[in-house]
Amino acid sequence: MTFSIVARSADGESWGVAVASKFLAVGSAVPAAVAGVGAIATQADANVAYKGLALAHLDDGATAPVALQRLLEDDENRDHRQVGIVDMDGTAATHTGPACLDWAGGATGEGYAIQGNVLAGPEVVESMQAAWETSDDDAPLARRLLASLTAGDDAGGDARGRQSAAILVVRDGAGYGGLDDIAVDLRVDDHADPITELARLLDLNDLYLTASTEQERVPVTPDLERELEERAQALGARDFHAWVGTENYEMRVAADGSWVDERILELLRTQAPSA
Repeated sequence: MTFSIVARSADGESWGVAVASKFLAVGSAVPAAVAGVGAIATQADANVAYKGLALAHLDDGATAPVALQRLLEDDENRDHRQVGIVDMDGTAATHTGPACLDWAGGATGEGYAIQGNVLAGPEVVESMQAAWETSDDDAPLARRLLASLTAGDDAGGDARGRQSAAILVVRDGAGYGGLDDIAVDLRVDDHADPITELARLLDLNDLYLTASTEQERVPVTPDLERELEERAQALGARDFHAWVGTENYEMRVAADGSWVDERILELLRTQAPSA
């Protein structure tokens, strides 16, 4: 009832999962990941306890195949489970129990595991694998995961239809304010076209919840500081800092005011003043 990809970025700094299904809120059940440890997708007759157990095994130094073996050894319902795991080093493992509903299967390669059940056919996994392997290694992990998920959907996806999708990506210090490892955590819980909606949310995530790169940062000179204050006040804000907080652009402006993201500067300059 689900297809997913679990992967590590080519630079070895990010881990993530993308998943879609004809199932309500698939993102609540399938994915889990911890930066510097690894990632897992548990599906079919999902054993959600696998998430914590697998990450604990990986954190203790087990490789993905060893962690998977330990999970299955201790589970009398292993034949009904489907699992994908990628460890800290990018080693991948996947399992499809013989009792999983057709079509069911998976594939692994360097840095990724792909798996699905109740699929339109093997072409779903094959298309996901091709999309991953032909994507740009330097692209953000979330974008590569989304491209693979989209390819699977285009190839037929879940044979029963569409309902939900999710992306989870972790990287050290990537979270809000740099205080946790959550780079992307997006869910579309119930939607007629969940992967398209997930792509829209990822665009918003990039704007609001992704830190600016050095190349995107515009130094705030005294002249620019005056402009920022004047424009923010023209828009009805107390000052520029208040405008940033109101518009939720905290990740795109330096806390000490030393730089502003080029996109935020453009938005401020083009936004119409308050009546």
